[in-house]
Amino acid sequence: MIIEKVIGNIDDFTEQQLGTYHIERIYIENESLAKRMHLVETDHGREVRVRLAQGEHLHVGDILVQEDGNLVVVDVLSEDVLTIMPRSIHEMGEIAHALGNRHLPAQFVDETMIVQFDYLVENLLKEAGIPFKRENRYLKEAFRHIGHSHDE
Repeated sequence: MIIEKVIGNIDDFTEQQLGTYHIERIYIENESLAKRMHLVETDHGREVRVRLAQGEHLHVGDILVQEDGNLVVVDVLSEDVLTIMPRSIHEMGEIAHALGNRHLPAQFVDETMIVQFDYLVENLLKEAGIPFKRENRYLKEAFRHIGHSHDE
């Protein structure tokens, strides 16, 4: 089966509407959400090829197939991350500066900063005494590197 566009997202459905469908899931790595082409298998063993238009990518909850009471929905695998919980704006600035110099992508959820696990970052956080925890976490968005060069 070849998919060339996303039909919608399950977030647009009510719980009652979703209850009328059988849901098949494809699980991909968080990092792969940013890609437009995928060859995956659903949790029911169906092969799915995704070939989206240039500039498009997948999101958690995207519906790829809606047929005969079935939905094929995108989901992600958990990610090994460091969840950083700075106690002040000063700590946030310090850690953001240190991570920015490493060009490490981050996500922000409530009062936390989330980065992919890296033992050097873990050591930096320990040395700086900034609270953090290492955990497996489901993230709805892919980590994205921001294009930048020091030559500019």
